[in-house]
Amino acid sequence: MALVELMKEAGAPDGTVSVIHGQHDCVNFICDHPDIRAISFVGGDAAGKHIYNRGSANGKRVQCNMGAKNHGVIMPDANKESTINALVGAAFGAAGQRCMALTTAVVVGEAQEWMADVAERASKLKVTAGHEPTSDIPPVISPESKERINNLIQSAKDEGATLLLDGRNVVVEDYPNGNFVGPTIISNMNTDMTAYKKEIFGPVLCVINVDTLDEAIDLINKNPYGNGTAIFTNNGATARKFTSEIDVGQVGVNVPIPVPLPMMSFTGSRGSFLGDSHFYGKQGLSFYTQTKTVTSMWREGDAAVGGKAALSMPVQK
Repeated sequence: MALVELMKEAGAPDGTVSVIHGQHDCVNFICDHPDIRAISFVGGDAAGKHIYNRGSANGKRVQCNMGAKNHGVIMPDANKESTINALVGAAFGAAGQRCMALTTAVVVGEAQEWMADVAERASKLKVTAGHEPTSDIPPVISPESKERINNLIQSAKDEGATLLLDGRNVVVEDYPNGNFVGPTIISNMNTDMTAYKKEIFGPVLCVINVDTLDEAIDLINKNPYGNGTAIFTNNGATARKFTSEIDVGQVGVNVPIPVPLPMMSFTGSRGSFLGDSHFYGKQGLSFYTQTKTVTSMWREGDAAVGGKAALSMPVQK
């Protein structure tokens, strides 16, 4: 609402932007109303699929960015220090509550030895209210979200994973009732675990160990989501192989959160996106544009009497 108030103060005419609050009825109103001709959505899978199906059935243009499980592949030849910093920042920034958070580390070979250093670096992050100057990890969005995150962490432990760092019992003295979850690292995971299959949307890093780059690529491509991924390496051939063979819409090479600049499109794919035009860039402009083609012709000879009807396709003469 503050953004809309600023727009109004800046002189935006009434009706330029409308804000409605609500749940199912408001969503269905947007999907059904004939004056709304395009819908752009960011959110969870269930809502995105409903909006896409209902809006499309009503003849609307719809784009839906939905769930994600973003993997980062850590090669043994990567720069260790910068990779550790990238993992900590991408996994725990914004308490993991962003669709491009790097939630899963796929650690190749000897790089598995680095995870103790990642845990040590993450354990030093400051958990407190987001408006505090010292805050590194703010609270999650609601008590229900905190409970869901904690339950997924516990499910991983119950299914045989190791809690390298457990942030469930973090204490923030100045805000005892806050929805805080500290940085958590779950190691020795596999793809059958519930915490791997679900988008946790919290400050939790899942760690899966593999022996080769081919295994890492295969693992990521078998995941239903295709929002973003990254590889950390100092080898150009390795990076080229990864970017060519990976089936994910946004790929970073030594860039942990490969969010494009606005002039490029936000190209999540597979289970992370429904629609035919992405956000941002030329695709974003095309999504909000309806093409109109006007064909006209004036010739002096058309005014003459006795002309004949042209029955063939019109051509330029």
